This record gives sequence, structure tokens and C-alpha cells, in this order.
Amino acid sequence: MRPLTPAEIRSSFVNCSRREARDATLPLDLADRSDADWERLDLLGWVDRKAPLRAYVVTLVEDRPVGIVLRAGEARMGSKRALCGWCEDVLATHEVAFYVARRGGAAGRAGNTIGTLVCADFACSANVRRRPTRIEAGDDPDGVVVARIAGLRERSARFVAAVLSTV
Repeated sequence: MRPLTPAEIRSSFVNCSRREARDATLPLDLADRSDADWERLDLLGWVDRKAPLRAYVVTLVEDRPVGIVLRAGEARMGSKRALCGWCEDVLATHEVAFYVARRGGAAGRAGNTIGTLVCADFACSANVRRRPTRIEAGDDPDGVVVARIAGLRERSARFVAAVLSTV
């Protein structure tokens, strides 16, 4: 991911009003991120520190930042294990939350939503880059990481497309 400014992030949101985008709480460490930090991100996700049931995610679609406002379910998965729908990390299965996004456009204004299970801390970019276990890696550990990164980008972009879908 390329570095994003606060203005780019706020203008990227596709499923909220301009006022909601203007009032969005941005991550505290945004200005402190180095270029290397941005290179290790496939998506930028964070929980609103002022409203913990609200979260945001920004990803690049065709090199354009697209942001989604999410709402978390009232309860986390707790002791139940679940697989993140974006990174599909088989080791981080206890910190997964159900997030719902209002669809963009008229469908969202009509109250239509779409949901998915996602890592509660949005650590998907780090999860796909972790060193694979021996069983996962086989003969090509680097290839596993490359495939994980591609899968995360594809699945998160598919979710964005679903939010924007008019069907």
C-alpha cells in the first residue's frame, strides 16, 4: 500500500456521508508510519477509539484508496474459533469479529448491509506475512507468503466490490 494522507483517507469512504467521513477518528500512528510500514500493509484497518463498535478499513482498488465504515457485532467470537474471511490465518482464530458494512449508494441508504468475519485488530497484513509452519510451507515458504498476500488483497477487494454492488 502506498502512504495515505488524512485527506485521502477521509475522501476514500464509499459507504457513509461526507459528514461521517469528516468526523471519522483516524488512527493515532498515521503520521508516524514510515514508508516501510506502508509497504507491509495490504489494507489499513482500525477500530474507532471513541466508538469501539465502529471500525474503518481502507484498501487500494486499482491503485485508488477505497474506504469502508464497519460496525462490529455486540460481542466478539469469545472462546469460539473462527477464520478471518480476509487473511484466512489458521493460527489467529480466536480474535475474529463479525463486522457489517452498510452498502454504498441507494442500497445503503435503504438499510442494506453486508457482513464478514475479520481479525478484530485488522492485523491481516501481518498475519499473511508470518513465517509459515513447516506443514503450511512445504518446499516453498516464500511462495506461501506471496500467495497469502495475493489472497488477502483479492478477498478484501471482493468485499469492497460487494459493498459497492447495486444488486
